[in-house]
Order: sequence, then C-alpha cells, then structure tokens
Amino acid sequence: MRAAAADRGRAAPTAAGLLAALAAAEQQAGAGRARVGLCVLCGLPAAGKSTLARALRRRLPQHPDWACALLAYDELIPPEAFRPREPEAGPAAPSPLLPRWKRSRRELLQCLERFLRALVTGGPLSAPATATQPAWERFLACCRGQGLLSSAESHAGAGPYWTHAAASRPLYLILDDNFYYQSMRYEVYQLARKYSLSFCQLFLECPLECCLQRNRLRSHPLPDQTIYLMARKIEMPDLKKNAWEQNSLVLKSFDCTSEDNEQIISLLATALENPVKQNEENTEQKEADRATCAASTVHQADQTCRRIISQTMKDAKDKNVLPGEMKSLSEELNKLKAEFLEDLRQGNNLKNQICIQSQYFDPATSVISSFQHKATNVVNKYILK
Repeated sequence: MRAAAADRGRAAPTAAGLLAALAAAEQQAGAGRARVGLCVLCGLPAAGKSTLARALRRRLPQHPDWACALLAYDELIPPEAFRPREPEAGPAAPSPLLPRWKRSRRELLQCLERFLRALVTGGPLSAPATATQPAWERFLACCRGQGLLSSAESHAGAGPYWTHAAASRPLYLILDDNFYYQSMRYEVYQLARKYSLSFCQLFLECPLECCLQRNRLRSHPLPDQTIYLMARKIEMPDLKKNAWEQNSLVLKSFDCTSEDNEQIISLLATALENPVKQNEENTEQKEADRATCAASTVHQADQTCRRIISQTMKDAKDKNVLPGEMKSLSEELNKLKAEFLEDLRQGNNLKNQICIQSQYFDPATSVISSFQHKATNVVNKYILK
C-alpha cells in the first residue's frame, strides 16, 4: 500500500527523525498529567479501517510502548439506532429533534468526554447527565475490556479505577468510524482542544467498487445504495482549508508496508509531542461554524425544494398532464433540484455571504426563489403543449 500525506509538501520521515520524535515525545511524559492522543480513522465502509485499527491496537503497546484502546463505533452504537423509527402514539406524537443514530453518536461523544476529563484531571468518573444508562454501560464495558478500567467500576464521587496501562504510559484512543463529514471529525478535535490532547487523522482511501465487493462478503452487509450515497458525500482532509486537519495521513489501502508503518507512527508521535492548545486561534471554529451554517442552508433549501416539487406535480396533475409526461416532469424537476443544491454547496457567489446575519438577505430564500421560477418554466412546457 502506498501512503500520501494530506499535505503533499511534508517531507518523508527518516529513521533517525522518527526515533528523535519518539524520544522527544517520551521525554515530555511525567508532569503528573495523563498524556492522551485521539486518532480518528475515517473512510468508506469496508475500506479497511477496522483492520488497520486492530493492527494499531496490537502494535502500539509493543513499539513505541504506548497504551492503546479501540473505540469501534459499530460496537458502541446499537444496530437499532440505524433502523427506521417505528410509529408511536399516533400522528400527534412529537418526533425527536435528532434521528436515533445522531443521538447515539452524541451520547458516545459525551461518554468519551467524561472519560477524558476524569483521566486528565484525576477527578471522578461519572455518567453524563444527558446520555442513557445503556450507552454509558457499553462505553464502560469497552474500557474495561481493553484494560483501561478495572472490573471494580467507579461510583459517583469516587476516583476512577484506572489500570496501570491507562495511567503509566501515553495513551492513544483509536476512533474507528466512517467520519465522512469534516464536521464529525471536528467534534473530536474540539475535545482534544478542550483538554489539550493530541489529535490526528488517518483517512483510508479505497476504490468504491472494492468497498462494495468487500461489503457484500460481510455477514451483515450494508445496502449498496448506502455506500454509494456516502461516497458522494465523503469529505477528505483539507489542510489548505482546515488548519485543524494538519496532522492527517491519506492511506491508499489497508495492507501496511514498513514504509507506511513508519509514516503512521511518525504522525502519531508528532501529534503526541504537539498537543492541541486550548487558546489556539479560533479560525478553525469560524471555519466549522461557516460549514455548519452552509450545511443548514442546504438542508433548508432541500426541504423547501421538495415541497415545491410536490405542489408543482399536484398542479400539473390537476391540469390533466398525461401520466407518461408526469414521469418526465418529475425527473426534470428532481434533476433541477440536484443542480440547485450542488450550486448552493459549491457556488462562489454564496461563500462570502452564506452566514451573514441579516434580515434582508437569506441565501436559502434567494436560491429557492430562483428554483421556483425555473420549476415553473419546466412545468409550463407540459401544461402549455
């Protein structure tokens, strides 16, 4: 496998440089404060993330003598979180603000923060107030199973029962998930910044067809359509745009060669000796806020365009457009919607305005107005025949 640093200008590590980096990282241990690194694995399903995660879990405790634990999201988030929500008390029942899988991800992040805070500060280890008990129990069981907590679990107000492995050596937590949006990875970076921890990313780049073939061989494969959709949405590390993604490595497959192993260990060592500073300039926050705002705008536009298409189709049916033409009309309108949303995501004309807080400008409204005008032109072709 060949590996490429996300920053193409980064010099390849030498053996001497690697040893020096490791030595420097080890020399910084000992101020009485736990040294923790967060390593995010990201990529399409079946790209080889779990295989790499398990390899790191085996290797890091041997050389360079770091403790290592694996947080596999597939194991920590229950499968039912991804199933369609069943109807409850009827149409009047309030729908949750977030889908179950998003709530489960948020709970897992809250559990991770409680763990990190207790480890770094030496304070009590207690469940987050907003996480469910099953989520917390799954997280504790994962930590105990990997030798971070003793079997005598912590009680409220008591100090955590850290094992020697968790407290005596630098600890790397490998987070194994798709993390296909930069915003998902940024949430982990924010934890690193909040507690002055190390942060790095390993992005596994694998051809879509290869991922599809591997996925089909699994005992519980995902639908092909899920992977196709994720492939269209996935966001690779972007060092030019996001300074917080500086410590990133793009790997072309999962069969690590010795050269790739050196690059991975060098990345981990570099991140470990350069933890994120709490008072770092907040350009990353501004970028993340802008991205969040843009995503929200696209979501609003998508929902409104769907309603416009639904109403337009109803109007066309009321005006006796033929069934065969209705299908063509639907295809044209949905193609038009896809083009408009892509323009909203990528359009340079909105990048500098998309988060302007003004009662006189709303980018989503502007785009929707244009979409409605073009949708009217499309339907008129069928009505005015």
